[in-house]
Amino acid sequence: MKSIDRSAQSAKRIVILGAGESGTGAAILAQQKGMDVFVSDMGAISPAYQALLNQHQIAWEQGQHTAELILNADEVIKSPGIPLTTPLMRQLIAQGTPIISEIEFAARYTHAKMICITGSNGKTTTTSLLFDMLRRAGLDVGLAGNIGNSLALQVAQEDHAYYVIELSSFQLDNCYDFKADIAILLNITPDHLDRYNYEFQNYIDAKFRITQNQTASDAFIYWSEDPIIDREIARIHPQATLYPFGSNQQNMAYTDGKQLIINAQEHIEPLAIPLDELSLQGKHNQYNSMAAGLAAQILHIDNEVIRQSLQQFAGVNHRLQYVATVRGVRYINDSKATNVNSCWYALESMNTPTILILGGTDKGNDYSEIDQLVHDKCCHLIFMGVDNSKLIQHFTPSGIPFTSVNNLHDAVQCAYQVAQSGQTVLLSPCCASFDLFKNYEDRGDQFMAAVRQL
Repeated sequence: MKSIDRSAQSAKRIVILGAGESGTGAAILAQQKGMDVFVSDMGAISPAYQALLNQHQIAWEQGQHTAELILNADEVIKSPGIPLTTPLMRQLIAQGTPIISEIEFAARYTHAKMICITGSNGKTTTTSLLFDMLRRAGLDVGLAGNIGNSLALQVAQEDHAYYVIELSSFQLDNCYDFKADIAILLNITPDHLDRYNYEFQNYIDAKFRITQNQTASDAFIYWSEDPIIDREIARIHPQATLYPFGSNQQNMAYTDGKQLIINAQEHIEPLAIPLDELSLQGKHNQYNSMAAGLAAQILHIDNEVIRQSLQQFAGVNHRLQYVATVRGVRYINDSKATNVNSCWYALESMNTPTILILGGTDKGNDYSEIDQLVHDKCCHLIFMGVDNSKLIQHFTPSGIPFTSVNNLHDAVQCAYQVAQSGQTVLLSPCCASFDLFKNYEDRGDQFMAAVRQL
C-alpha cells in the first residue's frame, strides 16, 4: 500500500475500525482536529470506551461493520488486531482507501521524540524499563503502544516531549511516514506466522519497518548476535547510526562475565554495573537492560539515574512474575510468553526442577526450539488448551511425564499434586490465550488467583 501524502491530513471523513484503547484514542484526536469521525467495532465495545465516545459525541456502532458508513471514508484507522485479509479490508484496499495505524495517525500531530521498541520477545520489559529511566530523569515522557495509554489520546490531551512506544509487528504493518528517533530491535524469532501467510520473511519485513524513514541523525539499537537481524542489516543497510549490543566488547553494550557495560558514545563515560546488582536477572534481561541503557545514554540521561533504574526496577506483570510459595513450591506467572522463544527465555532462567504449564492458541509454533531446555529443566509438563493434540504429539517422545487438561483450574490443581518441595511451577504457555481467555493478562490473573486459593 502506498504512503499517503501529508497534504491529505485534513481528510474530511475518518473511519476507525476497532474501539479499544488505540481506536478510541484515535477517534478523540481525529475529532479534535475537526474531522468527521465514525467508529465501528465488530465485537462489543467496553462500557468505558462507550462512555468516552459518547462524552465526545462521536458516532459509533458495535457488533457489526455497516459497509455504507465505512466505504465512504477518506482514510481508515485500523485496529492492529484486524488482518488485511478480511472482506471489508479487501474492499477498502480495492477502492484505494488509505488504511493506517493509530501510531501513524497520532505521530502527525506531535513533535515529540519517539523512542520505539520492537522484537519477538522482551518488548514490554525493555519499554517499561526505559520509561522508568526517563521518568527518573525528570523528562516529560509518555508510555504508549502495546502498553500504557493510547498514543493518540495522549497527543490529544496531554502531549509529551518524549514517548516510549512498544510496537508490535501488527502496528508497524500500517505505518508509512512514521519515524522513530530511536529504534530498538531486540530479536526476531518466528511468531504470528498465521498472520503472515506462514512466511517468516513477511514477519521479518514487518519488524524492520521500525527503521524506515530513519536518517543518520537517528539511532538504531539492535542485538548484534541475532542471525536474522545481522543478515537483514547487511541486506537493507539502515540509514540510522547503529548501536549494537551483545556478549562481547565489540558492541556498545556488553557483558564481561561480571559486569554489564554500556558505552553509547565516546564522549560519554561508560556505565559499568555488576550483574548481580541488576534487578532483572537472566541473560535475556541483561540484553533488555543493555538496549534500554543505550537509549538512555543517547538521550543524555545521567549514568547514575540509569544505574538506579537498573538496580531498582520492579519488573513487568505477567513476565516471570513471582506469585507465591506453596508447600515449598514456587509458582511463577509468565503468561506473557505467547511464543516459543519467550518460553525459551523463561526456561533458561529456571534453576530448580520445573513443572511447565503450556498451551493455548497455536500460531504455527515450532516447539523443537525448547526441546533441550525442556529435557534439562522440566520434570513434568501440563498442556492446557482447547486442543492439545500438537503438544502431545511433539512432547510424547521426550519421555517426560505430562498431563493434558482443558482449563486453568485443572492445570493448577495438577501442578499442586505433582510438584515437590524445592521445585517450581511455571506458567509459560508458548501460545496466544484466545482459546480460553480474553487475553494474556486475563490468563495470568486467573493463574495467580488459582494459586493463591491453594
